[in-house]
Amino acid sequence: MASATAPVAPDGVTGLLRSRAAGKLLLLAVAAAVLIPLAVSRWSGGTWPDALTVDLSGPLGGAGDWIIDNRDSHPLFLHFFGHVSNAVVLSVRAVYLVLLAAGWAGVTAAAALVAWRAAGTRQALGTGVAFLVCGLLGMWVPTMQTLALMVVAVLASVVLGALLGLAAGLSDRTYRALRPVLDTMQVLPAFAYLLPVVLVFGIGVPAAVLATVVYAAPPMARLTALGLRGADAGVMEAVESLGTTARQRLLTARLPLARKELLLGLNQTIMMALSMAVIASVIGAGGLGDRVYQALASVDVGAALAAGIPIVLLAIVLDRVTAAAGEGLTEPRANRAALAGAAAAGVVAAALAGRLTGRLDWPGTWSVSIAEPVNRAVEWMTGHLYSGVPYVGGTADWAGHFTTWMLDPLRDGLLWLPWWSVLLAVAAVAWLIGTWRTALTAVLAMAAIGVLGVWQPALDTLSQVLAAVAVTLVLGFATAVAAARSERFERLLRPVLDVFQTMPQFVYLIPVVALFGVGRAPAVAAAVVYALPAVVRITTQGLRRVDAAAMESSRSLGATGWQQLRQVQVPLARPALLLAVNQGVVLVLAVVIIGGLVGGGALGYDVVFGLAQGDLATGLVAGAAIVCLGLMLDRVTQPTERRTKKGA
Repeated sequence: MASATAPVAPDGVTGLLRSRAAGKLLLLAVAAAVLIPLAVSRWSGGTWPDALTVDLSGPLGGAGDWIIDNRDSHPLFLHFFGHVSNAVVLSVRAVYLVLLAAGWAGVTAAAALVAWRAAGTRQALGTGVAFLVCGLLGMWVPTMQTLALMVVAVLASVVLGALLGLAAGLSDRTYRALRPVLDTMQVLPAFAYLLPVVLVFGIGVPAAVLATVVYAAPPMARLTALGLRGADAGVMEAVESLGTTARQRLLTARLPLARKELLLGLNQTIMMALSMAVIASVIGAGGLGDRVYQALASVDVGAALAAGIPIVLLAIVLDRVTAAAGEGLTEPRANRAALAGAAAAGVVAAALAGRLTGRLDWPGTWSVSIAEPVNRAVEWMTGHLYSGVPYVGGTADWAGHFTTWMLDPLRDGLLWLPWWSVLLAVAAVAWLIGTWRTALTAVLAMAAIGVLGVWQPALDTLSQVLAAVAVTLVLGFATAVAAARSERFERLLRPVLDVFQTMPQFVYLIPVVALFGVGRAPAVAAAVVYALPAVVRITTQGLRRVDAAAMESSRSLGATGWQQLRQVQVPLARPALLLAVNQGVVLVLAVVIIGGLVGGGALGYDVVFGLAQGDLATGLVAGAAIVCLGLMLDRVTQPTERRTKKGA
């Protein structure tokens, strides 16, 4: 009887999936056969028709003028934005004054105490050394300015991201509604929203903090939602069977089970906030970012590196301490109170000694300059690696080959395609891996780029993004597999990833240009360096979280390491892998702007030009086009699960 009702597809589930995909393609082909001739007959030509574009320069220019005219008188600015600005200024100033009052000895001792309480003696020593290095480099005051701003920005980002992630993790409807909002917050280039933030809040600390929060909060929200939604179903069912309330289930089960994702979200928030230090300096943040920006303006890589190293050290210290805080205290309970009291007394004594001796500031005679040797090293690299290297060629040759064999064909191919064929290809890919809603969203996002009048620059940018994402995913997944299989390799890799992710893009921009020249290749290289750490971290975390019982079962059946990876780890880690792809796309798009500064052109150049000239229309239109690109790429790389009726 069962055989009479069995599917007739010869390959079972595979045949059903193939027939479903074929049906989607058939429906899409029928729709294309009807719509494409109509579109071609009315709007001939390969590029996006001018009749379907909308000029937003007038409305956006008028909005900018209205903000400038009403910023000092309108109730919205006086009673809302004004209070937000004042609260940010007071918070940053309070933290900064506390740091200055403690002096360099007190701050170093306090940081070491916190690290010791959270992670033990080794991390306390590392933290103390990190702060001392900041002083030795002559960057103590800028480091305190940046630390004060980052403390406020990270706290605000974590609170906002956790609240959004909590709402998205507990509600499917909220998750679907917040997803495009988070995409926009993270994909919209910082340079694009610096201008409206400056228009509202003016040049200074409030604009810098709020721009940092907008950029750094989404990773916390995404990973919080991922952890809550990925809670073990068996555990949740067992807790629910005990008659617990929704609040009790959240506090006793969901949040503890999502601890690793929460810590990873905190890590990514800290990294991204610190990566904004230089960009925020453009609008008056000051601190280390301003030192980096000023040094690079004079093409002084050594001075820029001297200010960039403290940013990396701050990120590493905050990363290690916050990660260890979630793992629990390391000292025995009997000794904890006495040791903590003695350490706190030592901190107070160090702060008082500095104040009484008048040595709150770092002594100038203790500073060491690294600018000159670094600049000599950069000159040597440029002179010996740029060209003429035996057998392998120079970095200029690599950049030229990459541009000729990958970037040019991608760009020329996309520009050669008629506009309707691009929309058709996007619809086909999005529908094959998702639903018709996924395809519609992706097509509308791509069409919005044409409506904004930036079709050709967007396709140029898309070619660079596709190339950078491909290189990032290949390198990232290969590295993550190695890190997931070897804890020792992961420990060695961790500081390297920290440096890559926290070193401001502006710092390695000049060495990249010196090695690869000016053009699209260095723009792709910068994007890969910036996006790679997040892909490696998230993929490694996902592969390590695979159920140990499943791994042991496959091992007992004689599966090889490659079979375990392909048949067990990758399928079970699918949500984390998809999130890694998403973050790779997002972070590559974030560096598109940097690419515009080194010859990448296209939308990145338009955004930078808009900010430099105060042209709200040019900057926001290009930024909106980048958001649409990110939304489209997100939809065509994130499969949407079909909902099936119970009992079907």
